[in-house]
Formats: sequence, structure tokens, C-alpha cells
Amino acid sequence: MTEGKNRPRYPLGEHESEGITSRTGRPLSELTMENVRAGQIDQGDFTIHPDTLRAQAEIAEEAGFCQLGANLRRAAELATIPQEKVLSIYEALRPYRLTYDQLLALADELDEAYNAHENAALVREAAQAYRARGLV
Repeated sequence: MTEGKNRPRYPLGEHESEGITSRTGRPLSELTMENVRAGQIDQGDFTIHPDTLRAQAEIAEEAGFCQLGANLRRAAELATIPQEKVLSIYEALRPYRLTYDQLLALADELDEAYNAHENAALVREAAQAYRARGLV
């Protein structure tokens, strides 16, 4: 996995660490045990930045792992959604939890409120599959 012909990109922490920040903007180099012990960073500083997930998706796709790339792109969208909402989406996607129309409304919410277009498409696909199998 290389960028161009000679520059390795994976793992990002080794090859592109200067460009990696947490979701709170902390550089990867500051995410150390010393800083944790000193109280200079907290658990929120260890959340992954969507750009890092997108970079990982690109690397995966370049290596031929398209499904992994798609999963990482959806994760990048979810990284900006409040945790409580992500958990409610997970619960909603279990069979028999929501009706077909409620799943479509959830997909619309993901599109409109969070710009999570790939996740919205996944929820719509799930709604169709659940409907076809009698799971909604």
C-alpha cells in the first residue's frame, strides 16, 4: 500500500503521524501516558477524527479491500454523531424494532441532520431487506 510508487502510507501512525489528530484536535504525538498521568489530556482526546478514518478507507480501497473501505467511510460519518444517537441507530437496526417507514425516516434524519449519506443509504438498504424478509 503506497502513495505514488515509493511512499508507504500504512500504518498511518508510523508514516503520516504528523497529520493525525484526534477529534478534539490533539496531535497524535500528544496522546501519551505521560500526558494522561499529568492530567493534560482526557478520554475525549482519544476519539478518532473522521479524516483519519477516511484516510484509512482510502488505503483499504487502494489495496483492494472495498468493503473495509466502505465500513471505514461510514465510521467516519458516525464519528461526528453523538454517541447516544449512534447507539439508538444500532438498536433501531435490529429486526422488528422499527417499521419500514420509521427506518426510512431514520435514514432521512441521517441525511439531513448529520450529513451521513452513506449511513442513510445503509439504513434504506436494511429497510428494503427487512421488508422483503418480513422483519419490519
